[in-house]
Amino acid sequence: MASEYSVSLKKLIKDHSFEVIYTPKDPSELYITSREVNRPGLVFVGYGDYFDSSRVQFVGLKEIEYLKSLSADEYAVAVERLMVRCPALIVITRSLGYPDGFLEYAQKYKVPVVRSATPTSECMSEIISYLSVELAERITRHGVMVEVYGEGVLILGGSGVGKSETAVELIKRGHRLIADDAVEIRKVSPSTLLGTAPDNIRHFIEIRGVGVINARRIFGMGAVKTIERIDMVIQLEVWDKDKGYDRLGLDDDYVEILGNRVPVTVVPVKPGRNLSIIIEVAAMNNRQKKMGYNAARELLHNLGMDDEILPQAHELELWHE
Repeated sequence: MASEYSVSLKKLIKDHSFEVIYTPKDPSELYITSREVNRPGLVFVGYGDYFDSSRVQFVGLKEIEYLKSLSADEYAVAVERLMVRCPALIVITRSLGYPDGFLEYAQKYKVPVVRSATPTSECMSEIISYLSVELAERITRHGVMVEVYGEGVLILGGSGVGKSETAVELIKRGHRLIADDAVEIRKVSPSTLLGTAPDNIRHFIEIRGVGVINARRIFGMGAVKTIERIDMVIQLEVWDKDKGYDRLGLDDDYVEILGNRVPVTVVPVKPGRNLSIIIEVAAMNNRQKKMGYNAARELLHNLGMDDEILPQAHELELWHE
């Protein structure tokens, strides 16, 4: 699948310790634009329909042994069938040697070739996961992201509502910062969103009255993390006495981000509320719900109200302001 994003061949080689066999020019000037990968066995035997030249091509033991089994003329035809289509990159796996003439055809058609020591299936799986993140559809949202008890929490809210201050308190309580001010959200699958920070502001937090701080340098490496899955959204808003806020948490509300639904909890902000503790509890409660436990439903069961119309919190007369 083509992507509007790209990753340089130089970065791909560095991140996976590939051995460079041949590149037609500097790897920093070559780019991979497709998340999909391929094994070119069908091309070698003559079926080239639907071939996508933007995909990374993996040549493993089966392909190499097949090429070695051919006569010189058949081998030349098979290799040229692939090279003439100018694939974005060929990865030879298992540190295998390549037959005579293979590199010459790569040079003729300017096809970059690298080699990996990793077995073919494992290498393909690793590259698919890597490209899914690097080439993912993405947006940037104004907010803060932290990891709390293993849950990725995206904190949203208006300017000055206390997002960054809450993040600092959570870091002090042993949790980890992913991003402050700008959160880059990447859709890596129909069910998974990842949050990270732009490279140039990673680990920095802006606190009004104090200024910009580097969380990694002040709190240590254990206080930060580069990327995390978004498990829930906390929406901070100034307390509105005329608005009815959820007091049971019986049903989940969701917000849609890049087409994915993410559980959202609205937390009203007013003096005296400890937002960091509230977010900790919300994160643990979200994890419990994912595991199939809902405290509100258990409470209704204990009250013998399973089959009744679900009441509002004030109708239970269990809590009072």
